[in-house]
Amino acid sequence: MANAIYVWGLARKAGGRVLLRMEDHDRIRCRPEYEASILEDLAWLGFEPDEGLHPLFRQSERDHVYRAALERLRRTHHVYACDCSRKRIAAEHYDGFCRTRGLEERPGRGVRVQMEEGVPRQGSGQGDLLLRDRDGNWTYHFAVTVDDIEQRITHIIRGADLQPSTGRQLRLRRMLGDTTLPTYVHHPLILKPNGEKLSKSAGDTGVRELRQAGLSAADVIDRAAKAVGWI
Repeated sequence: MANAIYVWGLARKAGGRVLLRMEDHDRIRCRPEYEASILEDLAWLGFEPDEGLHPLFRQSERDHVYRAALERLRRTHHVYACDCSRKRIAAEHYDGFCRTRGLEERPGRGVRVQMEEGVPRQGSGQGDLLLRDRDGNWTYHFAVTVDDIEQRITHIIRGADLQPSTGRQLRLRRMLGDTTLPTYVHHPLILKPNGEKLSKSAGDTGVRELRQAGLSAADVIDRAAKAVGWI
């Protein structure tokens, strides 16, 4: 909700266009009903994208694009298989353990690329970047970076929780041969009183629940805008 307010608000203020991208790269966690719910909520709130709705842009349908990008990386950088578990990778820092092991790429193993020198050593996902996970899913950082390049996105608006990853995505763009520099904006999140992020899995209220409680679209937008300091 906070993201929609910032994306549409800043785009309209700057005279830009909004592209709707369904980031369903994780085939295990993403379901058709989740997509339908997102589209229904956006339509009810009045947030209509300028591009990407007809036809709907889905990362799950772009496997061939990500495979091509992976092959580009192979030609110029060290791409390798990795069988490290999440448990082994402490504090989300990958130490390059599999970098020289020469493992064969096969189901059950992830695929990483050795990051160039200069990648910030702060924030999440440090070390060599995971491109495809052990279940065969393209990772968020790889998929969105490839899509941002191919779709020529000029302004990228994301939550503050993703700000530490910006440097890695910029470096990956250069590794893929892109030299453009988009504008990144990171907006505050709507948080619980204890500082935790809202989560439907934890029973937190979403747009649908507020709608069923009798609030209008304007009421919901007003609440969210105040929560993130927009007004």
